[in-house]
Formats: sequence, structure tokens, C-alpha cells
Amino acid sequence: MAEQRWDGDAEHARVWADVVATARRTVADGLVVGTSGNVSARVGDLVLVTPSGVPYDRLTPGDLTGVDLDGRQVLGTLVPTSELPMHLAVYRTTDARAVVHTHAVHATAVSTLVPELPLVHYMAAALGGPVRVAPYATYGSDELAGNMLRALTGRSACLLQNHGTITYGAGLDQAYDRTAQLEWMCRLWLTASSVPGLNPSLLTEAQLAEVGERLKGYGQRR
Repeated sequence: MAEQRWDGDAEHARVWADVVATARRTVADGLVVGTSGNVSARVGDLVLVTPSGVPYDRLTPGDLTGVDLDGRQVLGTLVPTSELPMHLAVYRTTDARAVVHTHAVHATAVSTLVPELPLVHYMAAALGGPVRVAPYATYGSDELAGNMLRALTGRSACLLQNHGTITYGAGLDQAYDRTAQLEWMCRLWLTASSVPGLNPSLLTEAQLAEVGERLKGYGQRR
């Protein structure tokens, strides 16, 4: 591949720094091991994405890696993540500005057990409803991207069977927070389900819908 020159755009530099910081956070918080998982953010029609197989603590400002929405590399020389088809599928079909993919332990464990995370906590409403599990397909494949999109219908997060998680948001902070929340709910369900002779109580769809309405007014108002 011919070397692509980075034009030094300040916004690209800022967003790239946030992408790298978020990727490093997934490691620090135990959501990925080594170079598993990946992070991206959209700036206009450009997607800045972590490269394939490079430890996040080695990434520098000069390693900025960017592709257009068709997957053509337009910035950097490092090969983009092998999971690029999933990231691009999200950007093409939603209003996402950031995507986080991890191999979080508890979430991945849940993905092997059920087709949908049971409604063990009301924060599922913050992800759009019950979190579905996308059927297994080989990593980096268009089939996996398609399975993921179907599981994401009406949601901002899903589990990937025998693989991990994917979430998106209006920014990297929101996408990351949704990932952390999903991992926490999976850990909660696994913990509650492990008690011999007892089954965790679950919320109803009506209860979840009520929470969804309340969450619309949650937080500080400007």
C-alpha cells in the first residue's frame, strides 16, 4: 500500500487521541486482553479506528489510522482492525459517532448460554431493551457484521456469540459506558444465577418500558 500522509488536522488528532485513550481503558478495566477488541470514532465521512494487532500502549499520534465509509484507507499506514466490517456496518446504518468492541469475560460467557440477556436489571432500558445475542460467525466476516446488525435492531448494544460485545453511542464516552454497563449486567446475571436452588427475579417488558420513559429525563438539564 502506498504511504498515506496525515494532514495534521486538529480535530482528527483530538479524536484519534480519544480513540487510543478509550482502547487503553478497555485493557485497564479488564474488558480486553492484549490486542483483542477495537475502538473507532466517526468524523464526518472518516472513521478513525484502532489498527490490527498493535498493543494500545504503543500507539502514538503518528499512528493515526483512518478509512472512509467504504473501508478504503485514507489515513495512516497501519492496517485497520480485522473487525472493520462491523464498525462500518454500524456507521452506515445508525447515527453512531463511536463504536467499542470488547471480549469482556462475563458478557462473552453469557453469549454462550442464552439468546438474549435476561432482564435482570432495569439499565437494559438504557441500551434500548433486552440485549440480544448475535449468532456466531467468523471474526472479521460480513456474515458476522450482518448478524450483529440484526441483533442491534432498536438497540445500542448486543452480545456476539462466543466472541464478545459491541456497543455504539454519540461519542466515545457513551459507547464505552454502555460497554461497561453491559458487562456489569452480565456479571450480575451470572452471579445471581449461580446460587443453587434459586432463580433470579426478572423484570417484565412493561417494567422496562416504564424505566425507558423515566430515563428520557435523567441527568442534568441545560
